[in-house]
Amino acid sequence: MRIGVVRETKDGERRVGLTPDGVRELVRAGHEVVVEHDAGRASGFADDEYADAGATLHADAEPAWHSDLVVKVKEVQRSELALLARGTTVFGFAQLIRDPELVVALAAAHVNVIAAEAVRDVHGELPVLAPMSRIAGRLAPLAGAEALCHAVEGGGTLITGVDDVAPARVVVIGAGNVGREAAHVAAALGCHVHLWSRGGDRLARTAHALARSRTPVVTDRIGRSATEFAEAVAAADLVIGAVLEPGEASPTLLTRAMLRSMRRGAALVDVCIDHGGIAETSRLTTLSDPMYVDEGIVHYAVPNMPARVPRTATQAYAAAALPRIARLAADGIADALDADPGLAAGVAIWDGVLVDAGLASAMGTRPALHPWRHRTVTA
Repeated sequence: MRIGVVRETKDGERRVGLTPDGVRELVRAGHEVVVEHDAGRASGFADDEYADAGATLHADAEPAWHSDLVVKVKEVQRSELALLARGTTVFGFAQLIRDPELVVALAAAHVNVIAAEAVRDVHGELPVLAPMSRIAGRLAPLAGAEALCHAVEGGGTLITGVDDVAPARVVVIGAGNVGREAAHVAAALGCHVHLWSRGGDRLARTAHALARSRTPVVTDRIGRSATEFAEAVAAADLVIGAVLEPGEASPTLLTRAMLRSMRRGAALVDVCIDHGGIAETSRLTTLSDPMYVDEGIVHYAVPNMPARVPRTATQAYAAAALPRIARLAADGIADALDADPGLAAGVAIWDGVLVDAGLASAMGTRPALHPWRHRTVTA
């Protein structure tokens, strides 16, 4: 199979879909790998390393995009739509639930999209998304520390505190990978951390894991104590939104009124922004311009936070994605999907039709059932 590795064009995105070691493994298996010039440079992987691994390098993007399988990290950008070739399968974080126009464009291009964030393993977990969630969670308190230094009236809180000045009060909303890691890092910085979740089972597991690691975090369930939740938000210096449900829009758990109740100059880091955001005030920002102020609260709402640490994030992403990519290449796209329900769970769009149930519902249509079984594709 011909596999393309493209250079990311999203604002601030510095990750790449495959490392040279991954390319070497695919080439040894008999596949052709085409890499766009400088695709890995921002992650610390030079063109020479890809060439030594057996890849073919091209100065322009088109040869890599015109492959049977295109491996990338972030969603297809508007500027990349013209490069799509009919029948190509794109593997990467698709994040389509928030962008109906992109859904329409990809369907019209008759490409196949496998959303890495929805791919599951035999246990029903999300093996490609999980390491990125953990990285984003660990970065969230650090982004919050930056936001608290923002030049807004009432701001300027040192997250760790100093001498007799108390550290920041941090509220983390969500008890999955992002929330657990955010709570752990915030506590390690000395913050007073209060973790909230809607789900009792997940909250119990996370509370147990934090207790086992002796991380001092208070945990609560939102639905059981809504008043206390609102009071905790009002008292917080930093709120971290960490509710992530792949294929679903984020719940709006923070109203404008709740943000107005907070101290002016407090901060919100919305890791949920890829799925619409956790607050009424949330809107997408970029790594080049990550913050804005609304209702007196500094918002940090970057959808690709792991790109801040591109080498670590690339290595983690590529390690999780490579076994899936290798299977798609070895078996052929359609046969691999038939053989692996976890891979099939990631299919969002196939040759013009919507496959993911949540995405189809959001677009007002019905999902197609296993369309690769009766459509001609390149493999």
